[in-house]
Amino acid sequence: MRYLMMAKADENAPAPDEKLFAEMGAFIEEITAAGILLATGGLDPASAVRVTSSGDEITVTDGPFAEAKEAIAGFALVEVRSHEEALELARRFRRITGDGESILQQVFN
Repeated sequence: MRYLMMAKADENAPAPDEKLFAEMGAFIEEITAAGILLATGGLDPASAVRVTSSGDEITVTDGPFAEAKEAIAGFALVEVRSHEEALELARRFRRITGDGESILQQVFN
């Protein structure tokens, strides 16, 4: 089962410190070595583009968007055996990063 774990941007979050970098580095190394982590990355909010369609009309709107709290700041694509395993990874991520919000969605194969 594959899951996309996404972390929402938090304008009020404190700047990352050395402890956070060390804990996140260890977490990423662990799940990479276990073959769980397939891809990870941060997203540039300034490069966001919204593409919408209505009938034959396609509208492109350049970002950044006013609702920055809704923006996804980063992601991890993981492959696990169960939904519970994916939830535990998301819990571990939130414990490392502190207050904030993440979204977890299963990816159809």
